[in-house]
Amino acid sequence: MIECKPKNSTYFALGLIVVILIGGLIYTLNHFATQRTLGIVIYLFVAVLLTLVILLLLVKMMAAYKFISFGKGLIITRFPLRRITKKYNLNQVLVWEEELIVTNKREFKQLTVVFDDKTSFSISNHEHINYGEFSTFLQKKLPSKKVKQQKKN
Repeated sequence: MIECKPKNSTYFALGLIVVILIGGLIYTLNHFATQRTLGIVIYLFVAVLLTLVILLLLVKMMAAYKFISFGKGLIITRFPLRRITKKYNLNQVLVWEEELIVTNKREFKQLTVVFDDKTSFSISNHEHINYGEFSTFLQKKLPSKKVKQQKKN
């Protein structure tokens, strides 16, 4: 079985950004506690904004932390932070779709799979390894369940 898992570089970069933002929040709160050279509205705004961005990044990182194994007629999804593992046969796939967006001469691909129990997951080529193999696997095994793209004028 082949496994699609998160890229370490993606989580390292996002983790570094979270650490920098936490440092900025600590600095702002320390500056408020010791010097108070700015108005209280500025401190409140900066603290709330930094806290929201930190929380959004952490939630995004935790929600996207998943492992997908595929092969031998099975797709296995594993969410370690939620302690959930689900096994699906290929006949349990309702539809799947691959979206392609080209920006700044880079391709961003996202693959979404929906199962018959109404659960779904998405993986992207920039955040997961073995994305191409999974896309090829679905194109070989389930070509009839692919969502047809509408042409845009």
